[in-house]
Amino acid sequence: MTTTKYPGAAEYVPSTDDLATLAAAADACHGCDLYRDATQTVFGEGAPHASTVLIGEQPGNEEDLDGHPFVGPAGRLLDRALDDIGVDRKTLYLTNAVKHFRFEQRGKRRIHQQPRRTEIVACAPWLTRELDLIAPELVICLGAIATQSVLGPKAKVTELRGRTVELEHFRVGATVHPSSVLRATDRTHAYAEFVDDLTHLFERA
Repeated sequence: MTTTKYPGAAEYVPSTDDLATLAAAADACHGCDLYRDATQTVFGEGAPHASTVLIGEQPGNEEDLDGHPFVGPAGRLLDRALDDIGVDRKTLYLTNAVKHFRFEQRGKRRIHQQPRRTEIVACAPWLTRELDLIAPELVICLGAIATQSVLGPKAKVTELRGRTVELEHFRVGATVHPSSVLRATDRTHAYAEFVDDLTHLFERA
């Protein structure tokens, strides 16, 4: 089985200290093939010098159509959880490890597909530059893709959730992606665990 070799985003990342300029440049990124079918690039948004950055997997269907991160069902659940623990989303910066929506077309529906490792690696220069410019104290990874994009492919949310590890420039915490709460058999319990994770992580912010 062959693995697609993508050129990566590095050649598209401009030398800039301005997040708006960085986001505009990402609109033209052809570092992997996901741009071909996605409606648009969905870049990170929020406070430009936020002390805490939240990283998800990739934009979903609603984010792809709307152009903003975390506006779909998982985003609304995240908003509810942040409200429950008294954190104002406007004080945060929210982004994704991958900036384009990967999906499978089934009739009129677009079914979410997990991004491949090659696509995560290809997109990594955007996330790296975002974190360089924002310079957060805490990075919270939501789900396995986000966690592995920051801590490496062997990192496991099950071993890290609710606690932080120290990197050179910031601390990294991990929990599940809010979409997993929506898929849980016992959603009430899953949501309570998610909120508990966020509570512990923000206490360390």
